Amino acid sequence: MNHQIFEPGADLAPFVECYWTLESQKEKTPERNTIVPDGRMKMIFHYGAPYKRYTENGDSIILPKCFVIGQLTRPIEVEPTGQTGTFFVCFHPYGFLSFATMPIKEMENTAVPLEKLYGKEGITLGQNILNTRSTMERIQLIEAFLLSRLTDTKTVDYIVKSTVDTILTANGQLSVDELSRQTNVNRRQLVRKFSLAIGLSPKQLSKTIRLQATLKILLNQKITSLIGLAYEGEFYDQAHFIKDFKEFTGLTPKEFYGEELKMSLIFDKME
Repeated sequence: MNHQIFEPGADLAPFVECYWTLESQKEKTPERNTIVPDGRMKMIFHYGAPYKRYTENGDSIILPKCFVIGQLTRPIEVEPTGQTGTFFVCFHPYGFLSFATMPIKEMENTAVPLEKLYGKEGITLGQNILNTRSTMERIQLIEAFLLSRLTDTKTVDYIVKSTVDTILTANGQLSVDELSRQTNVNRRQLVRKFSLAIGLSPKQLSKTIRLQATLKILLNQKITSLIGLAYEGEFYDQAHFIKDFKEFTGLTPKEFYGEELKMSLIFDKME
């Protein structure tokens, strides 16, 4: 499995966190990959074989070759149908709003084809990115497209941005009441702003970021005690830790630790 990460240009840095590519022969890719929520929407181009996504009842559907995945509130399972070649645009938690053509909340847990979002422009963008063989060319194409859409931008709410930055800095360990106090915005208004700009509530984003921070520790350090890990992440108690962990990964911490080599693929980009 080969992956590379690239920084966006300065004009798009306030919206785009990074670009990254993932390439692998099918026989070297886990049959199923669990994608865990991370609070970031992504525009995805499968220039290799398409992926299929498993539904909750065990059936599977083929994902579009070019789409935006909305905010995830639960883990999803995907599987390559052949050789993997994927180009990702990873947005900041508040970054996709400026490029959205439908309410972000309606995209939750959904792969929305570019054609549905941008019509003929989306079709053309997808074809151009799939047909080029160079990552640098793909980046040039996507940056030209995104910059063209910033002429009619929806401005990122300063309160939302500063609160997200606070959540990230605190690894999701602040309560919504504390976030509300720090921003001097009442809780209900803050929740409404987050829903419109991010598609998640402050509590959902905080839980996601806290779990991601815990997963990084789990994957990158030798853990002697899962109880200790729970308290390091400032979970209320072990039961709370297990509940949140299973909600976001589909596994208990103990089960996940046994799946480390398989699932570490998902988090390589975050290191």
